[in-house]
Amino acid sequence: MKKKKLMLTLGLAAALLVVAGCSTNQTTTSSTKASTAESTTESSVDLNALELPQLTNEVAANESLVEMTTSEGTIKIKLFPELAPKAVENFMTHAKDGYYDGLTFHRVIKDFMIQGGDPKGDGTGGESIWGEGFETEVSNQLYNIRGALSMARSQDPNSNGSQFFIVQNSDDVHDGLLKDDYPRAIIDAYKNGGYPSLDGQYTVFGQVIEGMDVVDKIAQVETDSNDKPTTDVKIESIKVLQEAETK
Repeated sequence: MKKKKLMLTLGLAAALLVVAGCSTNQTTTSSTKASTAESTTESSVDLNALELPQLTNEVAANESLVEMTTSEGTIKIKLFPELAPKAVENFMTHAKDGYYDGLTFHRVIKDFMIQGGDPKGDGTGGESIWGEGFETEVSNQLYNIRGALSMARSQDPNSNGSQFFIVQNSDDVHDGLLKDDYPRAIIDAYKNGGYPSLDGQYTVFGQVIEGMDVVDKIAQVETDSNDKPTTDVKIESIKVLQEAETK
């Protein structure tokens, strides 16, 4: 297990730069865990009493649902506007406007994530619906478990734009997660995969509820030295199937 944890930590050090795009400074696992602990326990919240919407495939009235059609198949994702309002508004508006149609998954790292949403197709482009970066939204109800939809950004926490990634790793990564930092149900969920070292650093705003086999298929494609698929994997369209009810 120690060897496995070391491999995941080393992989993360490199992978964080990939998710960050133009970042030049690495974020350590220890600092990430510290941020997570601070965000989840600063108000002395009973973590095990929290609603954890990622753990059910049901789509509640206060959640939205989108269908992402890719060249490899269809993925259904529910979104959490009450917990990550800016990220969801940004993604939903881009989807309705056709912003993502025809774009590629420009970075694919097997056993980590698949990343898309960049009109330039190289990880350096894209912008939010406001024309400037927006802040990272962290919730103690959302985590980077397998199938999580999260915002990609640079090291600047206010640099979220249009790029996103879906966590694909399926290894058991729950070892070392503390019950004081995580709900028990989330620790159990990490037995099925994910990347807890990203918690507290990147905005989780959705969860795949159907089509993880498609995500896995995309993660298996051949890539070059920059983790770009040698054959384009495209987002053909993103259709809104349900919009959250407003209060």
